[in-house]
Amino acid sequence: MALPWKLHGDGKRVSPDAIVLPEERMTWPRTVGFGAQHVVAMFGATFLVPLITGFSPTATLFFSGLGTLLFLLITGNRLPSYLGSSFAFIAPIMAATAGGGDLARASFGILAIGVLMAIVGLVVHRFGTGWINALMPPVVMGAIVALIGFNLAPAVKNNWNGDPANNPDVDQALSSTIALVTIVAILLITVVFRGLIGRLSIVLGMAVGYVAAIAVGLVDFAAVGEAAWIGLPAFHAVGNPFADPSLWGLLPAFLPVVLVLLAENVGHVKSVGLMIDRDLDAVTGRALLADGVSTVLAGFGGGSGTTTYGENIGVMAATRVYSTAAYWIAGTIAILLSFSPKIGAVIFSVPPAVLGGVTVALYGLIGLIGVKIWIDNRVDFSKPINQFSAAIPLIVGIADFTLQLGSVVFNGIALGTLAAIAVYHLMRGLARLRSGEVAVADPVVTAKTGVPTAR
Repeated sequence: MALPWKLHGDGKRVSPDAIVLPEERMTWPRTVGFGAQHVVAMFGATFLVPLITGFSPTATLFFSGLGTLLFLLITGNRLPSYLGSSFAFIAPIMAATAGGGDLARASFGILAIGVLMAIVGLVVHRFGTGWINALMPPVVMGAIVALIGFNLAPAVKNNWNGDPANNPDVDQALSSTIALVTIVAILLITVVFRGLIGRLSIVLGMAVGYVAAIAVGLVDFAAVGEAAWIGLPAFHAVGNPFADPSLWGLLPAFLPVVLVLLAENVGHVKSVGLMIDRDLDAVTGRALLADGVSTVLAGFGGGSGTTTYGENIGVMAATRVYSTAAYWIAGTIAILLSFSPKIGAVIFSVPPAVLGGVTVALYGLIGLIGVKIWIDNRVDFSKPINQFSAAIPLIVGIADFTLQLGSVVFNGIALGTLAAIAVYHLMRGLARLRSGEVAVADPVVTAKTGVPTAR
């Protein structure tokens, strides 16, 4: 059977005024090289989620690679993308596992979000995105995405100090120093270097912090030495809500993640479309469906939920190679790497102080994605409706308000989401009753440059 890609020119070079389209490829050795670049670009961010949440790095890598291949199949090889771990799942996973809860509980939440995401993809494919715009205009969508990042702020301080909550004897001054070294390295790499190296500032900064932590004795290599070089990924089963009905109570904390995944995928489709000068809106539903299916599989097997990655858009922009063949290579490499327990052990040896240095920027950047949604859509904050629709949910999320109704617990993210939607539509409805009309901002999916990705 013939492969679906045709050779771009001679397959050896790309002229300055040309790009390699999704249906094209370079020579296979060059394509393998581009695929390896995509693996490097996604590696650090994909592993941060299991490192922070306790999920298996090898299972996460396996489902990341598998999800990428499924994404390419479902979108008909028309949309180049890598599916890596989504940072939006960090807060609900931590809530689900708080107080000694096992990872199977969090996996049920991931699986449920994957199912819902797939359903949304089917609806969008059939009916478009107008209903999303009506329910969640930019001021609401931006507030929800922002509060997911800012809600994680307390966890940053604990890691920055070396996790004294679980390790009371830790040297907090030393841990703080390593955290500071890590964040300074990230900032310097971002500013000093350009191109791919600059875009990998978080993973490279983490590497600098890791080396510094080794130098001062904060890294324990015992588990690394015991881990095998070759072995199966560390899968785990998903929790059964029929055997443990309390699992249903976790869903309110996970539901807002759908909004982030929606924004990330829509933004990815629009960004790639602009870069290759094609209207890819017709593929949006398929992209959402593919991400949903990938997340369902990850939930079943103990991997982190997935999303499209902005880091890989940066690689395409730098190389001008948009060939989906490179992503088939990247997904295959990720699956092969997942069969090395040694890699997972190395990832888990990263100390909390290094994580503290990384996440002090990372969680803030997640929050700023919501702010960028406001900017891209020119939300007018001189209007009281927009002011209150953003202000109230942000405080509810950052303060992490909680409400328990029976076995169902609503955390700050869930309550903040409900507040954003309720405040906006309540005030808008009352304004209409009073004056007959009310101005509404542009829909979130009409931003000229799309919505940036965030995990």
